[in-house]
Amino acid sequence: MDTSHRQTGTKDSELTAQEKRALFRQGAIAVTPLCIAVIPWGLLAGSFAIDIGLDPFASQALSAIVFAGSAQLVATGLLKVGAGLGTILLTTLFITSRHLLYSVTMRDKISPLPLRWRLGLGFLLTDELFALCGHQSKKEFNRWYALGTGLWFYICWNIATFAGIVAGKFIPNLDTIGLDFAVAATFIAIVIPTIKKLSVLITVFVAMILSVVLQYFDVDGGLMIASIIAMFFGYSIDTIKGNNA
Repeated sequence: MDTSHRQTGTKDSELTAQEKRALFRQGAIAVTPLCIAVIPWGLLAGSFAIDIGLDPFASQALSAIVFAGSAQLVATGLLKVGAGLGTILLTTLFITSRHLLYSVTMRDKISPLPLRWRLGLGFLLTDELFALCGHQSKKEFNRWYALGTGLWFYICWNIATFAGIVAGKFIPNLDTIGLDFAVAATFIAIVIPTIKKLSVLITVFVAMILSVVLQYFDVDGGLMIASIIAMFFGYSIDTIKGNNA
């Protein structure tokens, strides 16, 4: 039986139970390298939550419910300095706002699915899931492959966080040994394969340069400003190329 990746475009009603399981496994296998890359990030998130005084249950609940590494790290950092709930919610909203763009991009593929699938894949929609499934066409996309990708990453993230919680109880200040580099390394691994056209290359280059410059001059919200300007440049390039086509 042919259960290769080309089956991602097959209609769900045409797939056997064995083919669905095969596609689920393919999704899980495809995201495994990113799961490995994110382990230090999960260790950091779990240990940092313990370091600021959260109990193990609350620390694990951040990963199980919030399921957003960058938002978890920022939220725990804000809790550490005594920030109010409004500040924490607003900050994490801005940090995770990119998921709105992810969902808009994937809307045509996911909106036809039943509600339980839309809710499930919506919850599992991360940078990693988008990196593997976001650029697939409607014909290529398959819900079982996406589910395998998202669910396996969710499980690995929570296992890594749990390990960080346990380690945080015995090894204090894990955040001082450089685990935070995993954040940058993970995003680099996600972004680089997507650079396939000029507009994306310019977007990445502008974001990289501006973020460093704004950080050097200690500009508040520099990362967000760099992201918005970079997206504007990328969109402008696409628009110009489209008008000249």
